[in-house]
Amino acid sequence: MFVIRRSKIDDVPTLLKLAKMVHFINLPPEKDIIDSKVTWSRNCFLMAADADTHGAKMQQQAARSKSHSSANGSLATGLKALTGQTPLFMFVMEELETAGVIGTCQVISKMGGPGAPNVSLQLSRRDLFSESLQMGVSHTVAKIHLDETSPTEIGGLILQPSFRGHRRKLGRLLSLVRFHFMGLHRELFSERVLAEMMGPITIDGHNPFWDYCTRCFINLSYEQADRFCQHSKEFLLTLFPREEIYLTLLAPEARSVVGTVGPETMPAKRMLENLGFKYHMRVDPFDGGPHLEAQFDEITVVRNTQRSTLTSPVKPDDAGHLQEHGIVSVLTDDGDFRAVECDYALDRSGRIIIDTDHLAALSAEPGMEVGFTPLSRPETWPIRLARSVTPALAAVAPARGAKAKPAPPNKAGKPTKSGKPGKPTKSGKAAKRRLPKSTAARKRA
Repeated sequence: MFVIRRSKIDDVPTLLKLAKMVHFINLPPEKDIIDSKVTWSRNCFLMAADADTHGAKMQQQAARSKSHSSANGSLATGLKALTGQTPLFMFVMEELETAGVIGTCQVISKMGGPGAPNVSLQLSRRDLFSESLQMGVSHTVAKIHLDETSPTEIGGLILQPSFRGHRRKLGRLLSLVRFHFMGLHRELFSERVLAEMMGPITIDGHNPFWDYCTRCFINLSYEQADRFCQHSKEFLLTLFPREEIYLTLLAPEARSVVGTVGPETMPAKRMLENLGFKYHMRVDPFDGGPHLEAQFDEITVVRNTQRSTLTSPVKPDDAGHLQEHGIVSVLTDDGDFRAVECDYALDRSGRIIIDTDHLAALSAEPGMEVGFTPLSRPETWPIRLARSVTPALAAVAPARGAKAKPAPPNKAGKPTKSGKPGKPTKSGKAAKRRLPKSTAARKRA
């Protein structure tokens, strides 16, 4: 079984190993940097737990005004002004049987801001035509784009290679849990969400776009520039030209990777696009990877996330009766976040029913508040067959889209009003109700 939880100091050695597998600005292979991120993330989860009541009041006020936009990001802005740091939430995926961390992901509440813009390259097309030659050419040009609106950024997703392609779709869960958390804590995030997709990187850590374009202006290796970005982006703002750059002048191998991702990143890109993220012709100035964006309220997982309360669980053998599927999570008062993907059901009071195994994985108890997000069940997800209905499941509300079952037939082959078998006669056939003569005559007619 797998659980997603907040990162802890004990995870740093494993996170360092994961960071060395890829080249992420959000998760560099530097122990001190990872250690500081984990520590700050721990404080942010605690602040999120403290802010739950405050955030609920804000959402109620926004709902009365028929708009949630006023609640978005207000608390994160205050925390950034108070601490000088933007809230960061760092998750890890743990395999419970081995207690080993196998993946990680992050959400940064507000990326950049006034005086510290988020940097990208805006691509556009230039069409030129010669009247004397009666011929024309088209060029793609790139110009530096500075964004000071402080969008929320998702990133830092890494899954250990041996767990990729798992039948439980662990990469999907690792990605979607971020939006699940965002849907539960709207007050901590911006109205716009950014995903900076990594461009193709070679095995030895080189990127054609950096080598043939950006390095012409910033004479550092890709890895050196990546490390400098952890402390400041001043060098990028100062040294990169503000004029348009004609990408036609670049080597073909550099032009070919602009706006693309590597094969390992393609599934994540498709998933984000299915959630509502779009490409607006902006790419990363380091590796040329595409920047995808979405409005907070238009992300389906965020929109479908709700809160409820846990009720009594069922035994794993009875989990076949749990007809819904999705993410269920808890956030305790001390900031301990845990989430699982599982089958669940809603009783007629709207409370969540899960099985005892997943209840234990959440370290939760009946009566605790939970967040839940309905998801489609992966085709490869292990199916549990339904057995007898327990008292806990007797009051389960019908699944969404479920139809009422027809009453079972009696022994004469006709259903009764109560749904119970008809009373047998001595001959073994169900007794027929006698009709008045007048009624019987009309029937024969």
